[in-house]
Amino acid sequence: IMTGLVHPMQDEILATQPHDPAVVAEEMESGSAPTPIIYQKHMTHHMLDTIPRDWMKNVRNAFLIRHPARVLSSYAKKMETASAEAIGFPQQASLFDHVCEMTGEPPLVVDSDDILQDPATTLSKLCAGLGIPYSDEMLSWTEGRKPEDGAWAPHWYDRVNASTGFGAPPGPLPDLPSDFQPILDETLPIYERLAKFRI
Repeated sequence: IMTGLVHPMQDEILATQPHDPAVVAEEMESGSAPTPIIYQKHMTHHMLDTIPRDWMKNVRNAFLIRHPARVLSSYAKKMETASAEAIGFPQQASLFDHVCEMTGEPPLVVDSDDILQDPATTLSKLCAGLGIPYSDEMLSWTEGRKPEDGAWAPHWYDRVNASTGFGAPPGPLPDLPSDFQPILDETLPIYERLAKFRI
């Protein structure tokens, strides 16, 4: 609502989520599941500067990065227009800098290409950095929708729900339409800066 962006299935998704940033921030910090580890996935393009961020100091932060050419290629298959903000790169840089300032050190950074290249090694490093145990069970899953999938899953998760494990190692970077070049030029330096910290 606050971004003014219109996304697929917007009404259905908003009907399942709280809208008050303070309420959401409180839930992020306190958690809601009776388990020792709670995983939260945040889309950077939703994390506006006006949304409270203090809760981030009370959780472990890890940043997933992906080459912007790959992001744009995927995004274009679902959306008609794109921008650096729509794919979340400036916001990710802002959040990264916020965590660095808040904690005095860079957060964990994981590159999606590294996961696909060697899932076991990359996830082992991530788990070690988070101080949680690694298991080979992380490398595969059952096909189909999962109870934890959000209301947006039917639009965005078709390939994931059809999978049973990580995909093949990444190939060459995709060719992009010429109108995407300015977005790539704007976002590539952000990716490269964060990539220096990847595990």
